[in-house]
Amino acid sequence: MLLFLASLLALSSGILSLDKLNMCMNAKHQKVEPGPEGALYHQCAPWSDNACCTANTSEEAHNDYSYLYNFNWNHCGAMSSKCKKHFIQDTCFYECSPHLGPWIQPVDQSWRKERILNVPLCKEDCEQWWEDCKDDVTCKIDWHKGWDWSSGTNKCPADSKCRKWTDVFATPKSMCEQVWSYSYLYTTYTKDSGRCMQLWFTGSNPNKKVAEYYLNAAQRGQSFPVFMLLFLSVILFFCNNVLA
Repeated sequence: MLLFLASLLALSSGILSLDKLNMCMNAKHQKVEPGPEGALYHQCAPWSDNACCTANTSEEAHNDYSYLYNFNWNHCGAMSSKCKKHFIQDTCFYECSPHLGPWIQPVDQSWRKERILNVPLCKEDCEQWWEDCKDDVTCKIDWHKGWDWSSGTNKCPADSKCRKWTDVFATPKSMCEQVWSYSYLYTTYTKDSGRCMQLWFTGSNPNKKVAEYYLNAAQRGQSFPVFMLLFLSVILFFCNNVLA
């Protein structure tokens, strides 16, 4: 019986892991389950074949002061278009991607119950993002918290000042990791490595294979405890039925 239960546990663990390859976060705007969305707008269009966002969400992702989060990109004057396009792409990735399962974590926040943590970004995406924003300005390192929301949209807190981007984020690594509370992890992996998630891509979504790689790596790390459970079950069965 114990052997059967252990086998069932291992099987159910594998099924749950497969679910993580195609799932949506329990967050503010994501769908319950991913699926085709043929009318996704502009920069969100690469996710059309299988998306966690709706067409309305994809369109709002491109707007200043959108209803998605009432977030103001222009909190230190107008953000340059070359910088803003990366934040739009980041929003599309966050809202639309169905392959973030290995990095989804539970949170207790009023606007979401899950978030992503330490998603490994490709070197090219992170460094180009920083390069295109380096002449912009901002007043905060962590954009997830600490804003003045008294007007209904985010403003710089009273004790802050607008500074050049490179004074706030000295490196691509510091920007990619700190701007959204370590939602992302800077890596030295390139897009052809299969070891990092791509914010920018064309054609079929390459991120499913990357998620599968990390999910399999996590499963390999858990295989020893499962093996030990199976081994102990055999020993107990032997003791109860052979030595009795």
